[in-house]
Formats: sequence, C-alpha cells, structure tokens
Amino acid sequence: MNTPPSPSGAEHTDGSSIRLGALVPLTRPGWVEAGRHLLAGLDLAVREVNDAGGIDGRPLELVVRDTAADPERAAAAVDELAHLGVAAVVGEYHSVVARAAAARADALGVPFLCSSAVLDTLTEAPTEWVARLAPAQSFGWRIYADFLLRAGRRRIAVATQASVYWASGTRVLRDHLAPRGGTVLELDATLTPGALCDALVDHGATALLLLVGHPDPAVPIVRAVRGDRRLAEILIGAPAGQPEFAEWAAALGEDGAGIPFLRYLPERLGPLGERVGKELRERLGEAASFVAFEGWDTVAVLAAVLRAHGTDRAAIAGSWPCVAVEGTRRPIQFSRTPGISVWQWAWTPIQVVDRDPAEPDRFRILHAG
Repeated sequence: MNTPPSPSGAEHTDGSSIRLGALVPLTRPGWVEAGRHLLAGLDLAVREVNDAGGIDGRPLELVVRDTAADPERAAAAVDELAHLGVAAVVGEYHSVVARAAAARADALGVPFLCSSAVLDTLTEAPTEWVARLAPAQSFGWRIYADFLLRAGRRRIAVATQASVYWASGTRVLRDHLAPRGGTVLELDATLTPGALCDALVDHGATALLLLVGHPDPAVPIVRAVRGDRRLAEILIGAPAGQPEFAEWAAALGEDGAGIPFLRYLPERLGPLGERVGKELRERLGEAASFVAFEGWDTVAVLAAVLRAHGTDRAAIAGSWPCVAVEGTRRPIQFSRTPGISVWQWAWTPIQVVDRDPAEPDRFRILHAG
C-alpha cells in the first residue's frame, strides 16, 4: 500500500493519548438528533476502553468535529484531523457528507471507519483506507422494496429532493420493483403539499415514500397527506429512517406513526447489546437508536485494531480484512462486496419497522432481511 505523505499517527510513545477524529452532525442543517446519538455511542465506547486500561496503557481521545451536513466542511475537518495526528477518523451520518470525508481520507492516507452512512459509492474507486459498518443503500433499500411488494403496494410515488443520495435510492427502488410489476413516480418535493396530494390521487399511488429532509419538507407533507381523505388508504414510508428519532414523534404525534422505515438492529439484542443499550439510554435520556449502537461498534472495532496493529495508519487500513469483533448487534467482519468500493460489514441486521399507531413510542417489526 502506497502511503501518501502525512502524519502517521504513530509518533506517541510516552503514554499520551491515541487520538481518533470523529465527524458528527451537531448543528443544523445536519440531523442533530442523529448526531447526538452517534456521538453518545462513540463517547461511551471510548470511556469503556479507557476504564479498562486504554490501548496498552494509552487512553483513547475523541477529537470531535461538527460537519453540520456540509461536505466541504467534512473534507476540511479530515485535513485538520490528519495534521493533528489522529490514528483514524470515524463517524458521520449523512451519506453525501461521508462521501466527501471518505474521498479526502483516501487521498491523505488516513483510515476512515464510516459509522452510519449508506451510499454505495463512498469513493469513486476501490480503496483500502475506508471501511463501513452501515449496510450499503442498494442492499437495505431492496429489502424495503420487498416489504412494499409483500404489503401489496406496487404503485409507488416518491417525494424527492435533489441529492445524489435520494437519486441513488430512487434508482434502487425502481430497479428492484420494475421487474416485479412495480412502478415508481418521482414527485418534486418543492410542490406545495396540496399539489403533491393531487398528484398522488391522479397517479393512483398506493404508497408515498419520503425521500426528503426532516423536519422540512417531511413534516408538512405528512400532515397534508394524513389530512386528505382521498388518500386515507395510502401508505406513507420513509426508508431513510426519519421516524427513528423522538423529534419525529414530537413534531407529528399520531400522524407520525404507521410510517415504515429502515432500522439496523436485530429482533433481539444479545447480552452485550442489552448492556450497551441500557448505558446509552441513561446517557441519552431515551431509548438508543441504531445510530448510537453504530457509534459504539465503531470504537469497539478500532480499539481491537489498535491493540493488534498499533497506531500506524497503513497498518490500521491494512487490518480491515482481519477484523473479527463482537459488536452490539452481531459479530463484525469486513469483506469486499461487488459494487462497493470500501471494506464493508456484510451485513448488519436490517428491519423494516414503524411506530405503533396505538402506542407511538413502541416500534413494530414489519419485515426483516
């Protein structure tokens, strides 16, 4: 592996901390609640590693940078973190932002373990420097499409915004549904909610998928569709996971229930997942989302890598195929997956769930893949 010239992250030999750069959306327009959960998982795992003696006696230290869902800001943060001598970069929730961070990490020769972004093409060409815990979009969204078919929903409308992430998701859905008798109609999310409802009626849509940001325009769209008697039988879905977080329920109340989304958790957590989930709940003041578990698993993987291979960046990046770590949701190993340019955990558990209309704080598992 050819290592571009940059600090190795291996210069500390005096018991000083081993730094990990953490990219997290903590301010708008980033999804702040997702960032809070991701950071809680990262921070809890770091504290547990340090309470157990650190890495050969050296503590881990998170150096956190707020990406605010801005790709340029994320790329600049990777530059800064590389010069600060971090051993690796972790985190990020937004796929387009993670793609910018992955490209910069690849160019600089800095290992990047992406926690929570799903876009298939995190890097334009195959790289040894980047690995990912979240499932690729093409995998998870096909499972969501199978759920739609099983539910008898074949005339699918998507309210979508301009983004490579939403465009990629639409393509996955169309490619999977079309050979099975499904159709996908794209509706511009800049339509007024009333005009969007009219288009759904005209099309005879049986499902509307929200491929849009939260809270705007997702919340006004949901309210309009729920309030339109002509659309009483339509299924509203959100494959990107908007209803996972408490702020969704707070904004929409009963209207936010019964909207299926993708979640990356097993049907039942094992002892490790139960313990970590309890700790995360105490930190967050609410149930931990799958994003918080992704954060914890990220640090668990890197702690194992650092113990086995040290802090040299090339050694860390070269270790991805050797990883075998007990995660909160399932044992974690990385492999090369066709069509995916980074080292991929294949595969995390995937569920389609919704908030129970009778009890919106409770999640119902509707489909698993």
